[in-house]
Amino acid sequence: MSASEKAKATTEQASGKVKETAGRGVGNEKLTAEGRAEQATGDARQAKEKLKDAAKD
Repeated sequence: MSASEKAKATTEQASGKVKETAGRGVGNEKLTAEGRAEQATGDARQAKEKLKDAAKD
């Protein structure tokens, strides 16, 4: 996995978790949903990079 893509995935996952937690804390459903979506984007990016790494081997 390229370092920059790995960093992007980790950042998206972490910021998504923060948004989701904050949204739940204040009862904001939209913020909670945005956080979940951001986490899913990070998960997808990470999975894509892992597949690319596996294909290289």
